[in-house]
Amino acid sequence: MPVSQKTELDDLAIDRIIEMAWEDRTPFDAIKFQFGLAEADVKALMKKELKFSSYKLWRQRVENCKTKHAAKRVEGIDRFKCKLQRAISNNKISKR
Repeated sequence: MPVSQKTELDDLAIDRIIEMAWEDRTPFDAIKFQFGLAEADVKALMKKELKFSSYKLWRQRVENCKTKHAAKRVEGIDRFKCKLQRAISNNKISKR
C-alpha cells in the first residue's frame, strides 16, 4: 500500500523519516515504531522523494548496512533507542 493511501504525512514528518532512513544506526523498526511505516513503505517514500541517483545510493547503502535490519544486527543489540531515553514523543528526547 503506498504511503499516501496509508497515512497523511506532513513535510516535517517526511523530512524526519528521510533523515532516519539515511542514518546507519537507525533500524527500520524505529521508523515503524514512530511513524507506522513498514520497510517497503519507507523504500517507496524514499524513491518518491529523492532524486533517482540519490535513491540508488541509499538502496546500496541500506543493503550493505548491518544495523538497518534487525535480522542482520549484532547479537545483543535488541533496542533502537538510548537507555537514557525514557520515551519517544514527537521525535524529542524526554528530559532526564
